[in-house]
Amino acid sequence: MDKNNMVATKLLFENDKVLIWEMRLEPGERGELHSHKYDHVLVQISGDRMAVEPDPSTKSVFKDYIEAEVEPGKYFFIEKGGVETAYNVGKKPFYEIVIELKD
Repeated sequence: MDKNNMVATKLLFENDKVLIWEMRLEPGERGELHSHKYDHVLVQISGDRMAVEPDPSTKSVFKDYIEAEVEPGKYFFIEKGGVETAYNVGKKPFYEIVIELKD
């Protein structure tokens, strides 16, 4: 595990097929700049509003700043290649699970 590329705030599980992370950010808090070398699924647990700040080096189709409401229980499949920073722009603590699918 590359400690310099924490895609979320805590690694919960890893085997030869997946990595499972939790992302917790307080209101106004930014995560670390990170890159996604695997396809992944995001599962929103709680919070109210989040943003993603893509780095200019991103290979993701999402190249612009994105801000959206959090919908607990909603999930997203995202292809590898993104380089970004997560940013809690809401008024509530944010919590999500990130499941990376190893190649």
